[in-house]
Amino acid sequence: MTTKVFGHKAPDTDSTGSPIAWAWYLSEVKGTPAVPCLLGEPNTEAAFVIEHWGLEKPQIIETIAEGEKVVIVDTNNPAELPEGINAAEIVQIIDHHKLTGGIETTTPIDITMRPLACTATIMYDLMGDDVAKAPRGVKGAMLSCILSDTLEFRSPTTTDHDRAVCEALAKDLGVDMHELATKMFEAKSDVSAFSDAELLRMDSKEYAVDGTKFRVSVLETTAPKMILDRKDSLMGAMETVAKEDGVDQVLLFVVDILKEEATLLVPNDLVKGVAEKSFGATVTGDAVVLPGIMSRKKQIIPSLKV
Repeated sequence: MTTKVFGHKAPDTDSTGSPIAWAWYLSEVKGTPAVPCLLGEPNTEAAFVIEHWGLEKPQIIETIAEGEKVVIVDTNNPAELPEGINAAEIVQIIDHHKLTGGIETTTPIDITMRPLACTATIMYDLMGDDVAKAPRGVKGAMLSCILSDTLEFRSPTTTDHDRAVCEALAKDLGVDMHELATKMFEAKSDVSAFSDAELLRMDSKEYAVDGTKFRVSVLETTAPKMILDRKDSLMGAMETVAKEDGVDQVLLFVVDILKEEATLLVPNDLVKGVAEKSFGATVTGDAVVLPGIMSRKKQIIPSLKV
């Protein structure tokens, strides 16, 4: 049986490139037939990475059959995975997020979770000397994943090891990291083709705080004006998206990669309270700038209060 390798819903670069890299490793090095899959359309940056490195776009799947062999990467949260995931034969989890709980397995499995900025960094370590056997596209995907998740080393999640692995891959490939990152961030910033609802779901995770359910959306960009010019319509779409997704409120953080700050849209008193209690902000309008806030995983989620 072929093992399906996939990351979270609303796939970003790490949840697109890491399944490609690990499926290659399982198939070509370990002799275990595996295919990368996506749980939705990749975002614009991930789509650029696929094209840039000449990779085949993984199959998009919505469901997993009972007993199907799967490897989960870049998440361990059942809310970000297909319904019925616990009925699958989960053989491995590789992740760099906090332990969420809720996944059940039928047998003991191989789990690797490390406090690094990117799943691809963990995979690089797990592959060891076999990284040298990887084709250029796989190495390029791993490099791109790390540049994306670290925001080219601007994110507070970045570790010295992430940077070292990134530099090693770039040297091996003969790639200018800054030039590649700039192209990736430009691709990520072009969101003109997406509806408001698609933007709110594009890079989002569900998270509950004291019984209040949030969809925490983060849009990382080098052109925040393109998103903030749509502020009114985005805030109007929040209520619809919240109802459709079964959450109480959508929180949208527009992260300015170059200025290293986030703008939180404030459509109502609930979000105003979140901004003030979580980040010590003073809110006077329908948006508030949060200096230094770059990471949902390390800075936003752990700080949320209602």
